[in-house]
Order: sequence, then structure tokens, then C-alpha cells
Amino acid sequence: MAKLTKSQLLDKLAGASGMTKKDVAGFLETLAKTAYSEVKSHGEFTLPGFGKLVKKNRSARQGRNPATGQTIQIPAKTVIKFRVAKAAKDAVL
Repeated sequence: MAKLTKSQLLDKLAGASGMTKKDVAGFLETLAKTAYSEVKSHGEFTLPGFGKLVKKNRSARQGRNPATGQTIQIPAKTVIKFRVAKAAKDAVL
């Protein structure tokens, strides 16, 4: 079973919505930019039915170099996580 490519996704969405592939591509681009902007400024972006992008602060911690076994300090950083909505879990699982 092959994964859906971007072009195939655009074809499916264009066919289902009656929009052109170019319009669908523009919409997806705008959606992505809006999501990035919202996460950057407000810390999260919710896409109903799919899930939510959440910005989290990860604290500093100790880790281990797998090659040498030496203990190293991993610095604190900010990461983005995606939390899947319950509706999406129920539909897929």
C-alpha cells in the first residue's frame, strides 16, 4: 500500500471540493502559514477533527552518548508537538 503523495492529495481534495488543484495548493499553503504563525505567537494551533500543534519547553537533562557511554548535558530547548484529536483516533483505530 503506497503513501499518498502531495500531488495525489491535491487531486483528491480538488475533486471533492470542486476547486482547482492550484486553489487547493494555495489553501494548504495558507493553512500551514497560519498554523506556524499561531503556534509561534500563541503557543498552539487547533485543527478541529485532526489535532493540535503545541509549543513546549523541554528542560535541560542528562543524557548518554551511545557510542562511548559518556554522560553528556543536553541543553533546554523549545519543541513543537502534535497531539492527535480523539475524533481522529476513533476514526482511524
